[in-house]
Amino acid sequence: MTDTGGPAERELGQDRPTLAPTGAQVRRWRRYLADERAEGAVYRDLASRRSGEEREILLALAEAERRHEDHWRELLGDHVGRPLRGAWRTRILGWLARRFGSVFVLALAQRAEARSSYGTDDDATSAMAADERIHGEVVRSLATRGRNRVSGMFRAAVFGANDGLVSNLALVLGIGATGVAPQTVLFTGVAGLLAGALSMAAGEYVSVRSQRELLEASMPDPEAEQAIPHLDVDANELALVYRARGMGAAEAAEHAAEVLRDQDTPRRTTPVAQDYEAIGSPWHAALSSFAFFGSGALLPVLPYMFGLSGVAAVVVATAVVGLALLATGATVGILSGAAPLRPALRQLAIGYGAAGVTYVLGLAFGTTVT
Repeated sequence: MTDTGGPAERELGQDRPTLAPTGAQVRRWRRYLADERAEGAVYRDLASRRSGEEREILLALAEAERRHEDHWRELLGDHVGRPLRGAWRTRILGWLARRFGSVFVLALAQRAEARSSYGTDDDATSAMAADERIHGEVVRSLATRGRNRVSGMFRAAVFGANDGLVSNLALVLGIGATGVAPQTVLFTGVAGLLAGALSMAAGEYVSVRSQRELLEASMPDPEAEQAIPHLDVDANELALVYRARGMGAAEAAEHAAEVLRDQDTPRRTTPVAQDYEAIGSPWHAALSSFAFFGSGALLPVLPYMFGLSGVAAVVVATAVVGLALLATGATVGILSGAAPLRPALRQLAIGYGAAGVTYVLGLAFGTTVT
């Protein structure tokens, strides 16, 4: 690789090789160019499904990727050749962005920015390496907005599906291991599905509703702020309000004096939309929990519904639930911006562990699987 100088020289634009590029350099630069094109296309596709500030931010990111394209195109010169396809991860991102434009795409884009190798490549400028790091933070912030919008429903969906999978698999395996008739296992599984789904829905509704009421109770009373213009400037308790909210005595007194000097300054008196977005709607949470718990709880019952029994039903139910647990774990990992493999395996281990314990207890208290 051609020595192009240290970071200071690279920042000053003295990062062009003085010798003809090697074949390895040309191949690497062409790959970088293809990836930058693909990443810019992802941001433009996402921007086409957004409006306002988010659209402007995504288009600005696409423009930054275009600047990086120009860098590699200039280095390549006559070696630029026919356009290559971007990395398969980036192509998948583009496909998802064009069809869904969801928070999952932003979470995946966040990971893609974090994988940039510009920081260790002498042919990329220090500014480009810094750009990629900052792009990751921009995308992280955009993804956080999306996570806040879906967190209430998503939490209910993931918890509901996971609880349905694990609890009903454990129930079905535990009852089946006692040696009862397959029809009894089927009826037990259906009863567990209905009881669990209704219980989860009721619990989610109460939980989310209570959170929203607690938030409302914690917000300042707008009628109390209407009394501020009528306070005695020399003797009032406004500073006590700010001290009760956590300020020190001196800071509270200074803030109270500022408020009295500028009573026209707008102040937050009601919960902002983001507060409620992060909690979600109680009805949406309840319906999501019911639907996803029921969907998850249905899978362990399917083998018995199709006439399987004994070891065959146990194996099929365990395998199907295992795949579903891997999928829910991977989904959580993707949404959180982490690698999907570890949360998927963690979900699988927890689910199988709970079901395994119940199955062993069923064997201990029953007869045998027939």
